[in-house]
Amino acid sequence: MGRLEAAARAIKGEFKVYQLLLKDGRTPRPAKMVLGLAVGYALLPFDLIPDFIPGIGHLDDLIIVPGLVLLAMRMVPKDLVEECRARVKEGDISTSD
Repeated sequence: MGRLEAAARAIKGEFKVYQLLLKDGRTPRPAKMVLGLAVGYALLPFDLIPDFIPGIGHLDDLIIVPGLVLLAMRMVPKDLVEECRARVKEGDISTSD
């Protein structure tokens, strides 16, 4: 159970990093668009493959969303990502930018 809780905390922390990156003025606009698309696709009630289809219904979510996030993260300077991760780790998630 401890590993599951640790994984949940890590995922929650990464979402906070993405939130900071979306609000940071130094994040390239294309990266913001792709990251916003990933978040939007994850939250939208419809998918390319409907979720009610057994087996493959959630497969598009498991491939498309992480793929878009990885693409967006490649567009963001590594030092900016590390800065946002450090801010999340320290508990400073204010968006003063």
